[in-house]
Amino acid sequence: MKKSDSRVNHILDEDVVLRNIIEGTATQTGEQFFRSLVENLSRALGTEGAWITEYIDETQKLRGLAFLMGGKWIEDYEYDIAGTVCEEVILEDSFIHYPENIIDFFPDNPILKELSAVSYMGVPLKDIDGKALGYIAVLDTKPIPEDPRLVGIFNIFAARAAAELQRLRAESQVRERERKLSQLVDSAMDTIIELEARANVKMINPAGEDLFGLSAQEMQGRNLTEFLTKVSGVRLLELLKELHLLPEDKRSLWIPGGLKAMMGNGTEFSAEATLSGFEVEGQPYYTLILRNVNDRLEAERKINTLIDEAQYLQEEIKELQNFDEIIGNSKAIKKVLNKIKQVAGTDASVLVTGETGTGKELVARAIHAESKRKNKPLLKVNCAAISPALMESEFFGHEKGAFTGATSKREGRFSLANGGTIFLDEIGELPLDLQSKLLRVLQEREFEPVGSSRSVKVDVRVICATNRDLRQMVEDKKFREDLYYRLDVFPIEIPPLRDRGDDIALLASVFADKCAKRFGKIIDPLSVNCIRRLLDYDWPGNIREMQNVIERAIITSPSSKINLELTLSGIFETKYNKEINSTEESSKIIRTEKELKELEYQNLIQALESTKWRIYGTDGAAELLGMNPSTLRSRIKTFGIKRPQ
Repeated sequence: MKKSDSRVNHILDEDVVLRNIIEGTATQTGEQFFRSLVENLSRALGTEGAWITEYIDETQKLRGLAFLMGGKWIEDYEYDIAGTVCEEVILEDSFIHYPENIIDFFPDNPILKELSAVSYMGVPLKDIDGKALGYIAVLDTKPIPEDPRLVGIFNIFAARAAAELQRLRAESQVRERERKLSQLVDSAMDTIIELEARANVKMINPAGEDLFGLSAQEMQGRNLTEFLTKVSGVRLLELLKELHLLPEDKRSLWIPGGLKAMMGNGTEFSAEATLSGFEVEGQPYYTLILRNVNDRLEAERKINTLIDEAQYLQEEIKELQNFDEIIGNSKAIKKVLNKIKQVAGTDASVLVTGETGTGKELVARAIHAESKRKNKPLLKVNCAAISPALMESEFFGHEKGAFTGATSKREGRFSLANGGTIFLDEIGELPLDLQSKLLRVLQEREFEPVGSSRSVKVDVRVICATNRDLRQMVEDKKFREDLYYRLDVFPIEIPPLRDRGDDIALLASVFADKCAKRFGKIIDPLSVNCIRRLLDYDWPGNIREMQNVIERAIITSPSSKINLELTLSGIFETKYNKEINSTEESSKIIRTEKELKELEYQNLIQALESTKWRIYGTDGAAELLGMNPSTLRSRIKTFGIKRPQ
């Protein structure tokens, strides 16, 4: 008779195998269960070795739960699956059988050679979701024939092992949930009390011990009404009865007005309260959550104190920096101030335009400060500084899980500005898809946070600012026409500094005084020569550029006299003196306004052609002309200059 036939005949029939499995494992669990199962498996199939392992997915390792080889138990056996026959079982996720010559398939596996292995049979152990929990296998020094009876018996053992592994995993998960629940209850800041049917205290968390000033042992078993006023005690018992009569899915309620409770020393306090009910094996239990209102009132008082302090600090900052004051006596700036007064008392949308650095944010702040919303927040959003992918969330907020990285719910700028004003700087940079959503906010005063289907109502005044030509953007289909007219209800154009000649000396003096105070310096008033130099420059960067120039001048001045030579020489001398000194005769020529415009036009054309119509960056026309790129674009538009096709 062949060896394979002998092996098959050695196998007991399935009924006997089942009986042996049941008898051998009926009273066992965990490690002893697996040992008994492995021992019976090896005996039933007559193999040299048998084992059950647990698969650790994070490390891709197998840990032996019961490992029998040559009649000896191998303890604490853990190994990587890479390059082993076990890897094939796990990765293929199916029954694997090598009847003979297994070393031919795994010639580099030293363990198989050491054991003189000939045959192998293994199958993954899965949970109800099909996830691999581990695997069960046998190995022998003789062939294991391909016989359905062998496979059937092997699968019986595998099914029993998988069931026990699932039970252990479920038991572990239950213990972990209980541990987390216990930690949650113990770490809660609110008092959590578990009550039995007649309001006897079954459990109280540490926060409750602190609130009542008694230990859990002192309160357990006592009736909670002992720690409530008479009226609140009667009310609690009535609520317990009402709650028990409600359907199971509705056994929870908020207790209006809360309860009056007493600490262990007799001190009375008011507490907000919620009550819920549940059943365990037909017995009613209740969970009462209490929060000391006195603690909340104290917290609110502290918050109000902090708010008052913040407001005080903001007023101090205003006094020190004069941030919200628009300085100037020129006719151009007085026109702007008059418009601010006209529109401030309304809720009309305002579009502030002007070159870079002219003070558009100051105008927005001035409008808000003079409006009926001045006691509410003014929030600024720089549309050019926010990634287009995050702009909608920045505007309208998002729900938890709305997108990758949204680990928690977040309120958007419109929600935070509710009742106040929102200032949208660089509105021309707003993407088209978000323009439609902004239009909805302006029209319907509502929006939907990212990842939410609920509409949020808001009352926000919108002030926008841009240094771009929105009308041209509308014509170029880069800005919605309907949104433009919604924003342009009341336009305010801020004049460039070069058109505010009467204000230049005043602004320079104010900036110099502020900067000197900040640096702890004492400076002399601006000289006539300094003022002349400031008036001769056309300030392409406007007020922002002047602030920088004055600050550099004070930093570089060794004495109390402001040094404008170093700070203005680089820009003033290059732009003007070289031209004046180059041809003394040309400076004597008196030109008409038309001639001057023609000269400027030709100069712009020459600069653009020499830089191949490049405006921005190094070697661009703006740098060559010594002006801000946005100013150059404005001049190009004024003259109607177009690049040749």
